[in-house]
Amino acid sequence: MNRRWRARTTAVFLTLLVAACTARAGTGPGGGDGQPRSPAPGASRSADGLPEGVSFRQSVHTLEDGSPVRIRVLTVRQDARADVEAGHGGSVPGTDTVREIARRAQAVAAVNGTFFDMDSARYAGDPLGLYVSHGVLLSEAAGRRTALVLPGPGRRPRIAELGSSTHVISSDGARAGVDGTNRVPGRIVGCGGVGGDRLAGTGARTVAPLPGRVCFDPDELVEFTAQWGGPTPSADRDSFEAVLDARAMVTALRSPAGGPVPRGGRALVGIGSGAAWLREHATEGRTLTVSSRVTAPDGQEVDLAGTSVLGAGPALVRAGRTWINAAANGVSPGAVRTRSPRTVAGIRADGTLLLVVFDGRHPGVSEGVSLTEAAGIMVSMGAVDAMNLDGGGSSTMVVRDEVRNSPSDPGKTDDARQRKVSNALVVVPRQRP
Repeated sequence: MNRRWRARTTAVFLTLLVAACTARAGTGPGGGDGQPRSPAPGASRSADGLPEGVSFRQSVHTLEDGSPVRIRVLTVRQDARADVEAGHGGSVPGTDTVREIARRAQAVAAVNGTFFDMDSARYAGDPLGLYVSHGVLLSEAAGRRTALVLPGPGRRPRIAELGSSTHVISSDGARAGVDGTNRVPGRIVGCGGVGGDRLAGTGARTVAPLPGRVCFDPDELVEFTAQWGGPTPSADRDSFEAVLDARAMVTALRSPAGGPVPRGGRALVGIGSGAAWLREHATEGRTLTVSSRVTAPDGQEVDLAGTSVLGAGPALVRAGRTWINAAANGVSPGAVRTRSPRTVAGIRADGTLLLVVFDGRHPGVSEGVSLTEAAGIMVSMGAVDAMNLDGGGSSTMVVRDEVRNSPSDPGKTDDARQRKVSNALVVVPRQRP
């Protein structure tokens, strides 16, 4: 064996050894420096035709006990030629598939968004908690649950615990708090309302968010925006409704409530003391000015101009470390430990947004992740902040009009397994100037 052949053989062996070690370290979505790695051929692919600064990857990660989980990742740099926004179907309380919501927004990619009221026979798409789209508050906060803030082109996204408040002022000087936005008056799914809420079944008072529970309040004012997309709910016979035009002028009064919301206007529906307030201060020709604020725990107001906000939770990562504020979001310790399909949003230090879907409920193929496991994986991807979005059968990722994960609801194909959801995070290409 000559010296040149022996050197070449050694070089090839070392190259293969390094490649093998790299492939082993890359079985997860991230490497030692916290940045994502491109998995080996066959384990990952990129979607062609995405805007500059937007990329898609998929991989298989092995959890500590050897269980596999399939991961899909959309990466959107802060300087990308695309905007990430919150979008929904034809109406706020309606539902649609993530793909149809993406088509409606002319988006190149999308993932599912907030939790929603799946148990309502008529308003199954009602978002549970804070939802702001294109700068308009469309659903009030549930307590101060964790929320994703997307402030618009060129501005850094962030994750924070946010609350909201809405008030109405009549032209006669009277002022009242508004309990909710775009929901059935008196019914607070997930609880966490602004006051006076009682647990259905027990009647116990509560102000805490309680996912999966329903609260009621017999004395409420609820506003309906034009995005509600249909007639206001028919309330009890003593309910009262004021219909407002685009100038906030009262143009019609209805009792009991129930009727169309004018284009560009809104309606206020009152029950109990809320109905009494409207009867006294809402007369045709007067104005009722409604204003809303979204605030952080320190009282700092979120600028809603051009902003999207999606409330869900809990938080998973804060300042680059696993940080799960389960109790503050009404999430039980058992739910934290349970492996399920998950949709997660994360933010890197440079402002890059990560939208991640973990497939689950496919034994031996993709087992899903616990919230703790999701947090660890997000840290490995370089996320300094991350939060949980809606998951389970809702977890869906669409890229270039194709369902790229395997949703867990029944169906013969990934497309057929899509669940109709309330809203989605959509990636919309930005037109060049």
